[in-house]
Amino acid sequence: MLNMLNIKNEKRKEIPIFFATDDNYIPFLDIAIRSLKENASRNYNYIIHVLNTGIKQENIDVIKLHEDNNFKIDFYDATNFIEPVKNKLQNVYHFTVEMYYRIFIEKMFPQYSKVLYLDCDIIVLGDISKLYNTPLGNNLVAGCTCRIVYDHPVFNQYAREALGLNPRNYFNSGVLLMNLEAFRYHNIVEKFIYLMNTYNFDLVDPDQAYLNFLCNGRAKILPNGWNKEAVPAPLEGDLNIVHYALYKKPWQYDDVLNGEYFWHYAKQSPFYDIILKQKAEFTDEKRAAKDKANVAIVEHAEKIIKAPNTMYNILVKNKQTEKPFSVDILSILDTFLSAGNLI
Repeated sequence: MLNMLNIKNEKRKEIPIFFATDDNYIPFLDIAIRSLKENASRNYNYIIHVLNTGIKQENIDVIKLHEDNNFKIDFYDATNFIEPVKNKLQNVYHFTVEMYYRIFIEKMFPQYSKVLYLDCDIIVLGDISKLYNTPLGNNLVAGCTCRIVYDHPVFNQYAREALGLNPRNYFNSGVLLMNLEAFRYHNIVEKFIYLMNTYNFDLVDPDQAYLNFLCNGRAKILPNGWNKEAVPAPLEGDLNIVHYALYKKPWQYDDVLNGEYFWHYAKQSPFYDIILKQKAEFTDEKRAAKDKANVAIVEHAEKIIKAPNTMYNILVKNKQTEKPFSVDILSILDTFLSAGNLI
């Protein structure tokens, strides 16, 4: 009987899920995985890959406590892929270098044709297998409209005028279903590296802007219940994933929309006392610095919009003067790239 159960378990479909973190975000990774695991269908096996460039063994040991017959956790050192381009990767505002790791997944893991990528500042309330099983067709990614970009007048203008993209289709890169076969076919990593090496555009959301630009016209937009940012936008469908994507995090501020879901799972985490201590130490001075940075990012976006060397002006408008917004960006970039692998 035991052997039959093992055979049945081995035949379950495997769902690969990726996170990226450093030691500072390990408590929030623990909480995200805790919520994901509690609500995931047991009809699948899950392999969680944690992309990093160095994590303390004690933190790895705590995260791996989540492993069971359905869940396996792998810590993958991304140094070899990141180091050659690290000096080009912008580290701005509350974004860190870890945000770029998702772009290289198709190179790191050639065995996968489709994966999920999730930020650590999320709570999963629905069955993650449903998101993974979403049909992608020929699309490069599936994700939800970034409501922070769509609803904010300056960021909306930034997407339209600096990047040449439709804000309604501008997806948040923190929750993505990624078609790695299509990434390889369209040479997305090579195109990204080319753009970084050649232009390294001034951007307020570097990895997200590059992904949206490179996936333009090949991104499936999902109901925002799969990536409900902490903004008062109407909920579309069921509330499956809460994403604390703004600079305000529930472990720092009391007035974060849907923050109660974070604390529900945080209380179950071995890092709960550490998180409470961090919140207590988040002083008025630190709060003022974050508020100031939030103003600065808007001013930065306004500056980029007015600049002559935007991504849209350089790559689209100056390459095709007729109907610039209908141009196939991927085809344009194909002419720039060599046939070889740039990594």
